[in-house]
Amino acid sequence: MDLRTMTQSLVTLAEDNMAFFSSQGPGETARRLSGVFAGVREQALGLEPALCRLLSVAHLFDLDAETPANGYRSLVHTARCCLAHLLHKSRYVASNRRSIFFRTSHNLAELEAYLAALTQLRALAYYAQRLLATNQPGGLFFEGDEGLIAEFLREYITLHKGCFYGRCLGFQFTPAIRPFLQTISIGLVSFGEHYKRNETGLGVTASSLFTSGRFAIDPELRGAEFERIIQNLDVHFWKAFWNITEIEVLSSLANMTSATVRVSRLLSLPPEAFEMPLTADPKLTVTISPPLAHSGPGPVLVRLISYDLREGQDSELLSSLVKSEGPWSLELRPRPQQAPRSQSLVVHIHGGGFVAQTSKSHEPYLKSWAQELGVPILSVDYSLAPEAPFPRALEECFYAYCWAVKHCALLGSTGERICLAGDSAGGNLCFTVSLRAAAYGVRVPDGIMAAYPATMLQSTASPSRLLSLMDPLLPLSVLTKCVSAYAGGETEEHSDSDQKALGVMGLVRRDTALLFRDLRVGASSWLHSFLDLSGHKSHTNSVPTAEPMRRSVSEAALAQPGGPLGTDSLKSLTLHNLSLKDSSETSNSPELSMSAETLGPSTPSDVNFLVGPDHAPEAAKAQDELSTKDRGCSARAAFPEGFHPRRSSQGPARMLLCDSPIVKNPFMSPLLASDGMLQSLPPVHIVACALDPMLDDSVMFARRLRGLGKPVTLRVVEDLPHGFLSLAALCRETRQAAAQCVECIRLILAQPAPPTAQPV
Repeated sequence: MDLRTMTQSLVTLAEDNMAFFSSQGPGETARRLSGVFAGVREQALGLEPALCRLLSVAHLFDLDAETPANGYRSLVHTARCCLAHLLHKSRYVASNRRSIFFRTSHNLAELEAYLAALTQLRALAYYAQRLLATNQPGGLFFEGDEGLIAEFLREYITLHKGCFYGRCLGFQFTPAIRPFLQTISIGLVSFGEHYKRNETGLGVTASSLFTSGRFAIDPELRGAEFERIIQNLDVHFWKAFWNITEIEVLSSLANMTSATVRVSRLLSLPPEAFEMPLTADPKLTVTISPPLAHSGPGPVLVRLISYDLREGQDSELLSSLVKSEGPWSLELRPRPQQAPRSQSLVVHIHGGGFVAQTSKSHEPYLKSWAQELGVPILSVDYSLAPEAPFPRALEECFYAYCWAVKHCALLGSTGERICLAGDSAGGNLCFTVSLRAAAYGVRVPDGIMAAYPATMLQSTASPSRLLSLMDPLLPLSVLTKCVSAYAGGETEEHSDSDQKALGVMGLVRRDTALLFRDLRVGASSWLHSFLDLSGHKSHTNSVPTAEPMRRSVSEAALAQPGGPLGTDSLKSLTLHNLSLKDSSETSNSPELSMSAETLGPSTPSDVNFLVGPDHAPEAAKAQDELSTKDRGCSARAAFPEGFHPRRSSQGPARMLLCDSPIVKNPFMSPLLASDGMLQSLPPVHIVACALDPMLDDSVMFARRLRGLGKPVTLRVVEDLPHGFLSLAALCRETRQAAAQCVECIRLILAQPAPPTAQPV
């Protein structure tokens, strides 16, 4: 059923039901039912033209004709889901309203909830029109002044969200996902109560999280509490909640349902510098230093997972690196003999918003990967924010990747084919690790598989980001908390009354946050110290002594009045003018430098988010059709007269918009990398979710790579939430989506090795 027909059918049914209940006398229930159907009629008629306008131009923002996916399409699809549910409910009411078994209160409550959702979706459609009017033709991300972006986001965050977390929870997803989301929402609000009572959530048991009866039987109460939590609790709460899966009981249950593997060992890589050959000239080497940022040299934890026990995996050297994590056994089931080394290796980087989870959280699907692919998998347990902000995680992941390439024989692989794979924040780190490998001149992976990656960490808006208003897993305020923590920004400031309720552990967290705030002074100069390799020429013998502590900011960079980029301050850079010089300028030199000498002035052409020439005129024409009034300098949505979306009753949201220049750095937001940097990436395979607030990150990143002629594929799964890999065993749809990720990895590992790739 097309959108216009669906709307007309809904309006007809709403008018019929409205007339019926208006004739039922002066009772309160009849009056409310008549009023709700009047509201459905009004909102449906107002929403349909806005959706038609978005749908008419949505194809201009697709990667190609075979991949019809972007945030505008997702918004229209979500609104259609809401309209379809109201249509179904209206038909049910029309057919059963005279029955003695008609549950009046239940149907009224559900209709009112979905009417509230429809009202908010109409507001989102107007916000999407504002983005369409403000952005460049074909651009999915808000490209206005930073002040307008902040105004837009602060206006958007005031919208009421509780209606999406009660009866309407997960209505846009496949039905098999909804019971899981309901369980998670009950657990979240229950955990919020325990967290508030126990300060850090300590003492919370797995059984107590999902047994709060009042939240289970009262969806409206659950939705209101859910909204309060996402707006007011800090990143430490989300870190604790997302780590629930690592509680011993839940972890054991997950492992019982996952594949059985022969090897699952947690390794601790010592913080020792080592040499790596250059791909351009293997006779020359470069020193790979251990992670240093913020906390100085420290070991990097990785988990080796292998379905078979392969040669090298039971060596004394590897056994010396094993870190105890309780009782473990190398052999879980008998095998006649060791399997030979695999030709391939997968290096995995987990997600979790840069602030939570470990390889243990992702072990269930990694075990399945190891069985299906028949290759060893090394998953990196990088340090988490806010205790270890950027660039610590990148340093650790890069160090682990280089160590794996150099010591692949210990891992049960010959290293002929190496794939980097990650989800969400891990996908971001896969891209940046590969960019850094190219900057160092060492071997880049043979391909990258990124599932629903985050490629733009700058505080901005896009059509798909508008979905965060209703997404129970990625609300906007939570996203901003995670990005701020990863960027080393300060956490939310508490009022005096809040500070009194913090307790000892809360005060420790507050003081730690203040320390991180002090450390980020002058953080725009981090790149100078992070990649200042100009004084370390490639060599074969000497290994420089690592400094005991890497400062957050280079003193030399702070001494420069213009910063590491000369006279161009990072604070003035936008989506279009942040870039690095083409890497080809230094590709012929064995001297590896990404310091101030290699950073040149930016030009808007370096970072191009516009559609190709075939689409640009059509997109521009579509935008010209928007009224001149819509093109004003205000970022607020142009709501029609008489329409007022519902606003949050939870008070001002504590959403910290991270304005640190760090978020504009290409090693944090790879979508902002220059063309020259992106040219160094290997083939990229992206698996995204149509209903994910991060969808536009994947679409725009794939379009940039496609525009540069780089091999890239984008697969978009329908009706699933962000993080489906962790739900792979939940239902048929998540298993099929996870299988697409495995297929992408298999494509990377099946390709013949390029002539320049030299196994180490």
